[in-house]
Amino acid sequence: MRTLLTLVFLSILNFGFGQEKFDVAAVEKFQKKINSEFADAKTSPLTPEDLAAFKTLDFYPINKKFFVIAKFVRTKKEKPFEMKTSTDRKPMYVKYGEAHFSIDGKSFQLNIYKNIELSRKEEYKDYLFLPFSDLTSGNESYIGGKYIDLTTPIADTIVIDFNTSYNPYCAYNHKYSCPKVPLENDLNIEVKAGVKQFHN
Repeated sequence: MRTLLTLVFLSILNFGFGQEKFDVAAVEKFQKKINSEFADAKTSPLTPEDLAAFKTLDFYPINKKFFVIAKFVRTKKEKPFEMKTSTDRKPMYVKYGEAHFSIDGKSFQLNIYKNIELSRKEEYKDYLFLPFSDLTSGNESYIGGKYIDLTTPIADTIVIDFNTSYNPYCAYNHKYSCPKVPLENDLNIEVKAGVKQFHN
């Protein structure tokens, strides 16, 4: 089954991305949008049983601390690679750049990726993929980590709002094929932001 998990969420890309200031309303709009997607049988990843009982996803409280303006370092001459997934599917990605930022006075780095197949489509040419895991993974949040959708920055900074991080579809339904978070994108901090673990 060919599943590009982020496709459903690409319509959310204009909700707060590119801004330089923290915007609670943008995060609330993101939450409303993703809840709407999950409640609609046509777009929901939920099983029929979970969909019948669905009311809302569980979110961490919106927290300005997890809105960061990171230094963006474009990494060139990177070789495309097969991204590991929860199935045998191995989509081709390339490391597009690095985000350097700090939270609570501690420095962190995350690699940002581009899906090669998706980037060939005009409407998704600026789409970037940021998967990450942290110390909440497997406890309060999904064990497989979470994703953030980004767009290509035009300067040497990039806005990362962890309040808009969401779970892979595999967190809700095993029929999907989800990219696994690369080991280098495991953060040694509790990122209490975004969508929490799904509780049946």
